[in-house]
Amino acid sequence: MTFSRITDAAAALHLAPLGGFHDDGQTTILLGPLEPGFWTYVSNRPEFKRGAPDPLDAWSSWAITALGYVTGAVPVFPFGGPPFHPFISWALRSGEAWQSPVGLLVHKEAGLLVSYRGALVFDRVIDLPAPAANPCVTCDEQPCLAACPVNALSAENYDVPACKSHINTDSTCQSGCRVRMACPVSQSYPRDPEQTAFHMKAFHPT
Repeated sequence: MTFSRITDAAAALHLAPLGGFHDDGQTTILLGPLEPGFWTYVSNRPEFKRGAPDPLDAWSSWAITALGYVTGAVPVFPFGGPPFHPFISWALRSGEAWQSPVGLLVHKEAGLLVSYRGALVFDRVIDLPAPAANPCVTCDEQPCLAACPVNALSAENYDVPACKSHINTDSTCQSGCRVRMACPVSQSYPRDPEQTAFHMKAFHPT
């Protein structure tokens, strides 16, 4: 099983590798939406049509479990715990994601809109792409730092109560986090606005 074959198998489910790492003879590959078109695909799956609770997690569990069967890997998820798998630490090890100036993860292609749906753990070493460059290093303006109306985000702290309180009064924030959307990489990432709104509603139902 090669990285290329794993990528092709994931693409059939509108998923894409978002980085990976080696550890003690194993390989972990993180998975997220394949864009463009992920939301059109996934929102038409049975989990959404039948009104299942947490339909995106339910679909992710089914899809990545099936992908694990096809590729000979163990599927793991950022939900369903405790205990929870350390997806943030894994992302920082992957060579494709870093801590942004506001503390949130930033991905080389998805920017601050990065979303991990699960991962595959292989019991062998699989060659991975070379590490990428952190886009924040060459982002001179760093608009994410000034985007939050209530300054809820910083590298040291995330004031969740202040964030949620402001969302109640700001329709723009209800559609998508201003900080995440301010990232230049996010702005070039072809994610459906309906998916962004879905995540915001899951974060803070109104």
